[in-house]
Amino acid sequence: MPDRAPQPVDRQLPTDEARDLISLVRDIAQHEIAPTAAEEEGAGHFPREVFTLLSRTGLLGLPYASEHGGADQPYEVYLQVLEELAAARLTVGLGVSVHTLSSYALATYGTKEQRVEHLPAMLGGGLLGAYCLSEPSSGSDAASLRTRAVRDGDGWVITGTKAWITHGGVADFYTVMARTGEEGPRGITAFLVPADAEGVSAAAPEKKMGMKGSPTAQVHFDGVRVPDSRRIGDEGQGFAIALAALDSGRLGIAACAIGVAQAALDEAVGYATGRQQFGRPIADFQGLRFMLADMATQIEAGRALYLAAARLRDAGRPFAKQAAMAKLHCTDTAMKVTIDAVQVLGGYGYTADFPAERYMREAKVLQIVEGTNQIQRMVIARHLAGPETR
Repeated sequence: MPDRAPQPVDRQLPTDEARDLISLVRDIAQHEIAPTAAEEEGAGHFPREVFTLLSRTGLLGLPYASEHGGADQPYEVYLQVLEELAAARLTVGLGVSVHTLSSYALATYGTKEQRVEHLPAMLGGGLLGAYCLSEPSSGSDAASLRTRAVRDGDGWVITGTKAWITHGGVADFYTVMARTGEEGPRGITAFLVPADAEGVSAAAPEKKMGMKGSPTAQVHFDGVRVPDSRRIGDEGQGFAIALAALDSGRLGIAACAIGVAQAALDEAVGYATGRQQFGRPIADFQGLRFMLADMATQIEAGRALYLAAARLRDAGRPFAKQAAMAKLHCTDTAMKVTIDAVQVLGGYGYTADFPAERYMREAKVLQIVEGTNQIQRMVIARHLAGPETR
């Protein structure tokens, strides 16, 4: 049990190259990620070797330009790769999404010289990134951040603490938002900080409900000196860069959420068709059949929503509202579907012998990261009704 193998998602992909890419990702997920996911999550093991493999096979730079080590893939394809990876293990899928988010600032706002110097190693050279915006006292209110960068000759000195940093302590580079000017969003600037710079350190990882294999930690910057050549964009442009990165990053979270939900549905269907009660499979009972039908429908709706937003992005059209909608809907769907999967499995769903309980614990964080779902509702409402009156 389960005795019914899950069927691969029937994906609408734009090219033969994309179909080959998904086949490669499924092979890696099946043979290199899924077999050890439960054991390694239970042990809190971070699978750096998997990220090295993904980098070597070109999967850490999919939506970026090939001239800098990327793969020129549209977001429509990249997000479906994330979904496949997250279905196998959320630590990996979310890790790829965070790395892509961390590379966004330089890839999009960096100078030609910066992109040539840094992107090949970031996208295909085995490096792993982290995104440093949140702080202990500024989460949803990110524009109130206190980490400061002060001019010092031809460089900057960065001092402060970032919080809730995925890959904190294991990343090779940090994309850091620091205050260089006035209070509020216009006084923030973005920097690319190497993890081995003097003064960079990470606290012990947080002890979390789920995703125990993915380190989340505070990162301290104690008088870290970086040259001006590692400033990304203009002074004071950092908050705009951060928000633009998050619009794309929210689509990554949405895709990961649907991956987790799909894995939970597959587990529930397999269990329900194999488990016998009252002389027949429990999938024969209408109550469970309707649950499975609702789960599948919610997943398909979420997948369609994040892909619609991705296609807007690929076409160069505004997509911030749709990204917020996708993040909101898909992560709420993941939470509901994983809870229902545990219910389908009954007592077994509450044990670590089956992955349903892990999916449920992991789904919760997706409603929080990269803007809580309450923040997503605020973003959507602003697009509909304008800014709040003060």
